[in-house]
Amino acid sequence: MLLNYLLIAILVGIDQIVKYWTVTSFAVNEGQDFIPGILSFFYIQNDGAAWGIFSGQMWLFYIITVAVVAVLIYMLHKEGKVSRLLSIGLSFMIAGALGNFIDRLHLNYVIDMFRLSFIDFPIFNIADVCLTIGVILIIVYMAITPEDQLEK
Repeated sequence: MLLNYLLIAILVGIDQIVKYWTVTSFAVNEGQDFIPGILSFFYIQNDGAAWGIFSGQMWLFYIITVAVVAVLIYMLHKEGKVSRLLSIGLSFMIAGALGNFIDRLHLNYVIDMFRLSFIDFPIFNIADVCLTIGVILIIVYMAITPEDQLEK
């Protein structure tokens, strides 16, 4: 379990370091190509969710994040011992939720900086990547685990 919390701390740390670098390297709504035509850094302050939905509804994000993190930590302690894949997926999800929660508490918005140039997709950050990886790992876990073991 200690390794899971170490993974969470490392991922949150990386997220916060990249966000700090973004804020110190770019003005808001300024960016730079990283891989031209594919990926760029573009600093925005997002006070909503993906595509700006629920903009300005910080109280909603506080409530949802606290509830989700509490459930994920409970699941990590209860179910995480069953599978390393499941515990890593849950750890990534917790780290992602905490990374964005820190921004919302401290700044009242989330710092986003990665823009996919080839598709209309929300600008995102490391915490969002952690959430996505966590969900994928849990889906893989559910796909490869026999159904009778999922019900226990």
